[in-house]
Amino acid sequence: MLENNLTIRAYTRQRKGHAHEHHQLVLPILGTIIIELEGYQGKVSVGECVVIKANTFHHFRANEAARFVVADLNILPDSLLGMDALVFPISAPLRSYLTFVESQLQHRVTPAIEAPMVDMFVKLLAEQQAGQRLDHRVRAVLHHIEEDLAREITVEHLAKVACLSATQFKKIFKQSTGLSVLQYVTKQRMEKAKALLTHTDIPVQLIAERVGYKDLSAFSRRFSSSFGLSPRALRGG
Repeated sequence: MLENNLTIRAYTRQRKGHAHEHHQLVLPILGTIIIELEGYQGKVSVGECVVIKANTFHHFRANEAARFVVADLNILPDSLLGMDALVFPISAPLRSYLTFVESQLQHRVTPAIEAPMVDMFVKLLAEQQAGQRLDHRVRAVLHHIEEDLAREITVEHLAKVACLSATQFKKIFKQSTGLSVLQYVTKQRMEKAKALLTHTDIPVQLIAERVGYKDLSAFSRRFSSSFGLSPRALRGG
């Protein structure tokens, strides 16, 4: 039986096809791949994952400069086994982890390091929510928001990132995420603040600034409204 493993791969523009006895997931880290299999035909881009279940014949091709993290797994997490979508957007934590994996796999990795690295990948994979694929313009905006939550974020600026009018952008964003732009940005800021409060000793004032709040009391009010306790109470102080 094949051992679960992660590799960095490149493909060619020549269309090729095959099937394998294990499950395979392809996650672009540079460029895109064109996949053809039962249930899906099209591109898979950075920030997405395609699931190729065991014994599924598929065709694929990509620019030679593109790079992909490929996971060969004997068992898929239950959350992915029952899903209908074969291609889905991945979370920010998993995207960050792929950067780490790419860095590690450029060097010689011992089995003692590789095994827990694969285990962590599988755990992050199990947390993915295989929802509706995002419009590529909205996906670019979400990445832009996550890159720097400290800056001022306006609908007008994000609409330019998406190459849409403000009215079109707000409509497509709400359809894609189920939230208004303000609701989404606030949610991301509060979740980031909670993570920093929980896992670091960064002062509350600096955390507020890192998530876009210059006024500490305004940050504390919003945080308390989101989680039912103040930032200092979360830290037990």
